[in-house]
Amino acid sequence: MTISVDLDNRPSLSFYLSVGLVAGSIIALQIGIMRVFSVGSWAHFGSLVVSLAMFGFGLTSAVMCVGKGWFERHWEGAVKGALLAFGPLMVVCNLAAQQVPFNAIFLISDPMQKWRLLANFVLYFMPFLAGALYLGVVFLKAQKTFNRVYFADLVGSGLCGLSVLLAMYFFRPDDLIMAPLLLWLAGGVLWFSALSDRRGIAVIVGVAVLSAIVHYAAPPLLGIPKLAVSDYKGVSYARKFPDAVRTYERASPFGYLEVYSSSYLHFAPGQSDNAAFNLPKMPANAYLGLYIDSEGPSGIIKDLPADETAYFKYLPMYYPYLLKKDPGTFVVQFGGGISTAVALKSGSKHVTVAEGNPALLTAFREDKGLRAFTGDVLNNPKVTVIDYDGRLYVAGTRNRYDIIDLSLADSAGLSSPGGFSIVEKYSYTREAMSAYMRALTPGGVLSVTLWNKEEPPKSVLKLYATMVAAAREIDGGKDIAQKFYVVSSYLSTATVLYKRDGFTAEEIAELNAHTKAMSFDTIYYPGIKVDEAELPQLLSDYRDQFFGVPVDPTAPSEKEPNDKPPPGAPGSTTGGATEVKDDGAPPTAKVPATVLGRLAWHYLIHGGWQQKVADDYVFDTRILTNHQPYFAAYIKVGDLLKFTDRLELVQDEWGYLLLWATLGIATVFALTLVLFPVVFGWRTIFSRYPGKAGTMIYFLCLGLGYIIVEVGMISHFILALSNATVSASVLITGMLVFSGCGSFFSERFLDRSRSFMPKVFLAIFLILTLYAFTIDYALDWIGTLPYALRIVLCLLLLLPPAFLMGFPMPTAMTTLGRLGKDHMFLWAWGINGCFSVIGAALVPIVATSFGLPAVVLVGAVAYLVALPAFFSVLMPLQPQAMGAGRPRRAKLGAA
Repeated sequence: MTISVDLDNRPSLSFYLSVGLVAGSIIALQIGIMRVFSVGSWAHFGSLVVSLAMFGFGLTSAVMCVGKGWFERHWEGAVKGALLAFGPLMVVCNLAAQQVPFNAIFLISDPMQKWRLLANFVLYFMPFLAGALYLGVVFLKAQKTFNRVYFADLVGSGLCGLSVLLAMYFFRPDDLIMAPLLLWLAGGVLWFSALSDRRGIAVIVGVAVLSAIVHYAAPPLLGIPKLAVSDYKGVSYARKFPDAVRTYERASPFGYLEVYSSSYLHFAPGQSDNAAFNLPKMPANAYLGLYIDSEGPSGIIKDLPADETAYFKYLPMYYPYLLKKDPGTFVVQFGGGISTAVALKSGSKHVTVAEGNPALLTAFREDKGLRAFTGDVLNNPKVTVIDYDGRLYVAGTRNRYDIIDLSLADSAGLSSPGGFSIVEKYSYTREAMSAYMRALTPGGVLSVTLWNKEEPPKSVLKLYATMVAAAREIDGGKDIAQKFYVVSSYLSTATVLYKRDGFTAEEIAELNAHTKAMSFDTIYYPGIKVDEAELPQLLSDYRDQFFGVPVDPTAPSEKEPNDKPPPGAPGSTTGGATEVKDDGAPPTAKVPATVLGRLAWHYLIHGGWQQKVADDYVFDTRILTNHQPYFAAYIKVGDLLKFTDRLELVQDEWGYLLLWATLGIATVFALTLVLFPVVFGWRTIFSRYPGKAGTMIYFLCLGLGYIIVEVGMISHFILALSNATVSASVLITGMLVFSGCGSFFSERFLDRSRSFMPKVFLAIFLILTLYAFTIDYALDWIGTLPYALRIVLCLLLLLPPAFLMGFPMPTAMTTLGRLGKDHMFLWAWGINGCFSVIGAALVPIVATSFGLPAVVLVGAVAYLVALPAFFSVLMPLQPQAMGAGRPRRAKLGAA
């Protein structure tokens, strides 16, 4: 075969396009895997698989570094083999992974689940390994023009990542694998075109067609699923109902929406049990089930006739309507529409409702079935729709409302058992609560209802602390004791009411009477009395529940007859703090969670919360802020090791614990792969290479810094874009495309890199430091604009740092190539890839522990540390290392 391209001397445009498209297919595959896991299992495990799969770049680098001579001699066959294998592997491995019944729920109790998770890692690792081999050999053969090749790699990756976002409108999640397959096919055809290899073009087209046939034809023929949805995801239950009918389906970047109807769907969020006894007629088939990425249901309630609207009085979100007649109401999040229906049927003269998910608004506005079922609620003349996040709307509007409602914005609570790691919840932060409170009329009421299914309590304690902090912030430290009323239903929901000018005695009496009629538990109201004496024992018992020494229940004990009753039971001295009744009646026994809630409010209102409760409580109860918008990560870092032998007690924290496990595994694998070439080639390769330590630190910092900024900024951009998938796609596109442009322009400064690059590093550090503390203000404003304009402005925000962050990597790599440090060239690429994975695992841990600004600051510091290490890269080879007869390369960067 006649080679028509010289990769080191002005290769053709087809070559650069091929690199961009194949690199883009790798990014597209990452996004596709995360979508598959998001719909079929839990998104966290998708990101975990991708993180470990990306070690394909590190492994490829290590192997190529040791076997550089072989790859230089057989580079054509290596590229052709990797390229032809990449497409079929992504299809076959994805299908095979769907047949491995991994279930995160049983990760601890069932040892087989660990092997199944490992099988997912291995299966998804294989296509990434093939893609990494293609890029690695291309980089090896194009060292002198690395800036341009890297430009093609980054820009292609970014633009293809954006194309996958668009592909989500056309492909269902189970067919999304076709997006990276088509990108790979286009890149492969261009590669063989650059080599004038017509046979290669025919072969790759044939392989692509066969791969597509396997994807579409094999599952029905073999009776296997293209996308296996966990039996423990909400939609799996709905699909098994005998009369289940899917009435709506739509795929988009904003989630895979499904709506099911069934007589078995009974969705009464927090409803009092008394409804069944007191209502003459319960609404029949009142709900449809809304599922987003298989999670749910979020209840869609039908338009109830007048004689059935008494049903709403038994829901916790009805509380503010006891006090306000004909209110102007603002619903923070539309969701399935229950809060909006309650507002309309409870006499609101006007309802303003916000929803940040465009796909939901499209469904309720355009689908005839949903419009008929809900009474066309979004087109009701009494309803005004805000098509972006409610927290952003109230922060900027001059309108004031009698009632602001934020009820059950999460379909299944604030955590998903076994699979949950961390998810940003900006609607519940202190800044959001302050905005809601400021948007109330003088006598207005803010009502927040959330799921309270945890024992011991976790999320509700964070909510309580956050709302009190917000109230103190807007009231300037004044007494807020009169401004809250709190009720809960055990293992169901909790509702917090905040009244801007405080509750009157008459209002408290009315609320208490309603609470008693509903058989809810009063947690706090102005004037409530609690017994503080049992707090130490209650906190101690909760810690002992997790960290106490296990006792054999069958062992004989002389003290058995004197065992204390369970906490809260009659006669118990543990957790016995109860409300002291004014009528002198004996106190009613309460469960510990209810008692803890009352004690929590006592200390939040009167002082001592942090010292007396939060510091000693078994779980983390820090408030939510825009910098730390996480209900999850309840386990305190200092207690992590104490849970290692009792993980079954905290199964809803496994996702968070796996973040730490991922960081540990990533660190071990990264160091192993980085040191592998050094160990095997110390005498023959690296012994006379100057600046090894500095070069390692340099590329380590670049790998950590770039990915930390990229992943950390995704969480920031959710502030404006309201959706993690869109935020990730926009962020990845902007970072890679602008960094690619920086890589292209960096070639102009190679000859004076010694004086120019320090300025670049300092500029990156200063911009990122500024962004860490100020970008939230810009994103809050951007979030109120039309969606397309939001995306454009977010991209413009990324331009300055991303453009400059495109300089360090290609400048150093091209320098290594031109200095003749071929082995170090490959080693450096692997270091960058390995520590990128460590950085990705580090981001959520830093974010939950120290906040999102700290994440960006860590990235900024990484670039600052890389500055002095850069001069190690510029050190030329020693004469002994150049080999006999090998011409010495010119010294670079001396200017």
